[in-house]
Amino acid sequence: MTAEAPHLLVDVVDGEIIVCTLNRPEKLNAITGQMLRLFEEALIRFRNTPELKVMLIRATGRYFCSGADLRDRSEPDLPHLREHTARSIRERHRIQLHGMHRIYDEMEHIEKPIVVAHHAMCVGGGLELSLSCDFRLAAESAGYAFPEGLFGVLPASNGVSRLTRIVGPHWARWLIMANKPASAQMAYNMGLVHQVFPDDTFEEEVMAFCGHLAKQNGEQMGAAKIAIELAWELGRDSGRHVERLANSALMLNPDYLERLERYVASVGSKHKPQCP
Repeated sequence: MTAEAPHLLVDVVDGEIIVCTLNRPEKLNAITGQMLRLFEEALIRFRNTPELKVMLIRATGRYFCSGADLRDRSEPDLPHLREHTARSIRERHRIQLHGMHRIYDEMEHIEKPIVVAHHAMCVGGGLELSLSCDFRLAAESAGYAFPEGLFGVLPASNGVSRLTRIVGPHWARWLIMANKPASAQMAYNMGLVHQVFPDDTFEEEVMAFCGHLAKQNGEQMGAAKIAIELAWELGRDSGRHVERLANSALMLNPDYLERLERYVASVGSKHKPQCP
């Protein structure tokens, strides 16, 4: 009997970009306990390795992800959560689901950029995972949906909280209440994805974007990730305090002074007066 391929493949490109590829194309890349375990290991490796500047999440096959694998039975049994009560269901969402909430929190807290590339349909749990990424890129063939409404429930692991934060209540109603899908272009219009690329150049565009991110200043990227989240939650005045606080550290960085000097010199050389 042939051994099953790993549910997630991990590779490093150019020594700086760690690439996690959902690898269950025959199962539409449905999320399993094994997939999330391997992903969390890669996430911690990304966090703890200074040479790794960017994480890219991608997939193979005709779906990016069809959501959670409802046939997966690898979740550890916790006796205190066996009873069928509302409290137990809330607790299972918080501490089980193969650690989804813990993983999504870590994705949001790591001070490095995480990019997800949707080449095809992204559904349910796959979309919830994507909502914790810093950048979402789509091919023209991509699409988005939350099927939980078909069963009379809500997407409860980022699907309401993070989605509404990103696209606002207007479009959250479309995806959740109306249970309607969104094309890649519609997702771009609602602010769910940052950019849509042609299918035939999608892979190249995604890697070029990740390479661009890898060249940015790491200290600035980390501070920006925190400052943007805080500014969203705070009022305008407090948000400005966050800006100043972050810059007070960044502007003491020798790298800032070197980059500033190079920039001023390059601008000055472009505008030197010409001799008659």
